[in-house]
Amino acid sequence: MSEADSHADETADEKRAAHAATVRRLEQSSGKLAAAAIARMDATLPWYRAMPPENRSWIGLVAQAGIAAFTEWFRHPDAPQAISTDVFGTAPRELTRAITLRQTVEMVRTTIEVVEQAVDEIASPEGRGALRNALLVYAREIAFATAQVYAQAAEARGAWDARLESLVVNAVVSGEADEGDVSRAAALGWKSPEHVIVVLGSAPNGDSELTVEAIRRAARYAKLQVLTGVLGKRLVVIAGGSDEPLRAAKSLIGPFAEGPVVAGPVVPDLLTATRSAQAAAAGLRACAAWPDAPRPVLADDLLPERAMAGDPVARELLVEEIYRPLRDAGSALLETLSVYLEQASSLEGAARMLFVHPNTVRYRLRRVTDVTGWSPSDVRSAFTLRIALMLGRLGDAEPHA
Repeated sequence: MSEADSHADETADEKRAAHAATVRRLEQSSGKLAAAAIARMDATLPWYRAMPPENRSWIGLVAQAGIAAFTEWFRHPDAPQAISTDVFGTAPRELTRAITLRQTVEMVRTTIEVVEQAVDEIASPEGRGALRNALLVYAREIAFATAQVYAQAAEARGAWDARLESLVVNAVVSGEADEGDVSRAAALGWKSPEHVIVVLGSAPNGDSELTVEAIRRAARYAKLQVLTGVLGKRLVVIAGGSDEPLRAAKSLIGPFAEGPVVAGPVVPDLLTATRSAQAAAAGLRACAAWPDAPRPVLADDLLPERAMAGDPVARELLVEEIYRPLRDAGSALLETLSVYLEQASSLEGAARMLFVHPNTVRYRLRRVTDVTGWSPSDVRSAFTLRIALMLGRLGDAEPHA
């Protein structure tokens, strides 16, 4: 063996000996370093001091595991190691909910700084450079591992939240919503707004998650709270925070597929949102009878079509809100409206049939508008009034027990 080879072997042996000595000192100092890291967190991180003892103890275990993992990393720098498992596997998954990603980064940075400041004490002069280099590489890897842990937790939480949201939406649409669904909605961030509506329409083809995210973006822009989901071919949106259903529906209409979009009436809370959902569903079924309906359209604007399609709620509303108020206001209004509609909305024709002046007919029709909210001179309103009169008369004609 040449003198150069002998010298190289001696140098390699010295490096191995220095490395082994540094590893031993690092192992001996691991407990002291972990305690120093925890003490520094307590002194410099207000959020750590404010945490309950249980969570602080878990963070202490993570710091200890991080230093132990670094020791193994330094012992075998070329061996593949799963840092996320070594470090974060000691803490429960719930810890990712208790501390944010930013706080975890601060925790890791503090621990790395403590170890870095102890390099001169731990390593011999010839081993300090290798230890610092290893610490730099480890810091990079632990940063990637931290991001991976939080990404996986966010993905799992997102999938769970999507299933939970789907359960709530389905319960509202099916009429089975209860206090449990209110609690589930609260867990999803629903803040129990005073005004709630349900909007229904066709879901677009493609990834339903992209559709749901598009609804959420539109809701944030419109300052609305939403619970949403794709049920079969329908896109369902429960929107809170607006007492103007048509305006809310217009702000959310972008992600819906072509075809009718129907907004149910405003209700006070999530438990009563079933009423809005049922009205919207009935309106969606009846939209085929009104091809020129606006988009979106209110479920209440589809009352005559809904009544013709057999919706008992629509029939009752037409009778309760139009026919009975007119009947109770006196026979003159009901008779005048009936004759006016039969005379193809002609003031003069109705006046001749009633033997009154056209101004009298005009006055009575204004009273009809005041009583019902529907104007006989408007074609669409006249159709609604006619259906209401028909249903009211049929109800009056039925024998009562």
